[in-house]
Amino acid sequence: MKFCMLTSFFGKHSFGGDSAYVDRLSRALASRGHEVHVIYCRDAFELVRGTYPDREYRVPEGVYVHGLEAGLGPLSPLWTQQTGHPGPKWPMIREIVRRIEPDVVHFHNLSLIGGPGLLLRDFGPATRLMSAHEHWLVCPMHVLWRSDGRLCDRPKCHRCSLASGRPPQLWRHGRLMKRGLERLHRLIVPSRSAADEHRKRGVERPIDVLPYFLPDDWPFARRLDAGHAPADQRPYFACVGRLETIKGFQDAIGQMHLFPDMDLRIAGHGEFGEHLRRQAADLPNVIFEGVLEGDRLRRLIRGARALIVPSLVPETFGYVVLEAFAQGRPVVGRHLGALPDLLNSTGGGITFESSGSLADAMRRLAEDETLANSLGRAGAESIPHRFDEETHLKQYLAWAARTEIEPGESSNSNDEPAGTTLATRAA
Repeated sequence: MKFCMLTSFFGKHSFGGDSAYVDRLSRALASRGHEVHVIYCRDAFELVRGTYPDREYRVPEGVYVHGLEAGLGPLSPLWTQQTGHPGPKWPMIREIVRRIEPDVVHFHNLSLIGGPGLLLRDFGPATRLMSAHEHWLVCPMHVLWRSDGRLCDRPKCHRCSLASGRPPQLWRHGRLMKRGLERLHRLIVPSRSAADEHRKRGVERPIDVLPYFLPDDWPFARRLDAGHAPADQRPYFACVGRLETIKGFQDAIGQMHLFPDMDLRIAGHGEFGEHLRRQAADLPNVIFEGVLEGDRLRRLIRGARALIVPSLVPETFGYVVLEAFAQGRPVVGRHLGALPDLLNSTGGGITFESSGSLADAMRRLAEDETLANSLGRAGAESIPHRFDEETHLKQYLAWAARTEIEPGESSNSNDEPAGTTLATRAA
């Protein structure tokens, strides 16, 4: 089959997150003999990258990457942001799709490559899938975080957009998004909590839940009790992600005065980094590692007592949680979004709701390495048959071919936590 992935950011012009899933899915499909094309917007990356460094990326065999440059610089992605349509990018997309003649068109983050208007365009008889990796469908900020530094409990979209320096999107008051979603064969999210948030905020069409996966060739830890720093290093906790307010790393830093014999090592880059460094100025046990990828990042996670995921916004999944599990490490995650289901259903970590309960969780794991190893082992054992490549691809390819999984292999139940079956339908 021929697959066409459409997303705003990809490869070396990306920040991780949704592009990591597109990359892993594309590789998995190509390894099974499918032809995969990824179309993304280079102009969009340059518009929002700020000081983010270039990433190393090697295009895998069987995957063809098309980075769009409309010749208008930032005007092309701004056109999409304001109108909800692909604008000057559409002729380029149309020509690539015409040459490919894909069997499946899979939409991902469309915020700056085509908006909901791209869903209304003609892609021939191809199966149309869409994965909502964030909350962009219902939030112009993508993350349900208001400009006053609070979770979004009541939409104030124009105020949030203006406060963030983004022009308000008037098209969100019309039916453009609803009409676009009606053209899909499947709308997919990676967790039940993400499906619930989308339904609660006005998405009426059926939503399918399919958890993320780790590739078959992912470097898993050979030992699942390796959660201690090398002999020449102090024991430490780890945080991994973009250095943004919403990631909540400031809450983890705020606990480190309680753990003078432990370090907190933070890997990532972002505009909030300087604030975090100022916060940690008097804490010699807080170390900023910069951007780490590949084996360097896996070594950091593997040596940690635990990975701390203190996100202030509801994560739709939390890929870094699976990456910690793969190294046999437990996760301390905020009781918000997909994290409670993911950690409680696997037994791979501890959730917290306040600074006090965060400190308690960190203290338990700092003082009890056996507990940390036990939780990490439970997380690692959850990956086969739940978050593995074969399980994911079996359901995905059935949807791509518009066929159904055999009876008993998928579930429409709303009673099981995300990830317990191949897929669930949140109607």
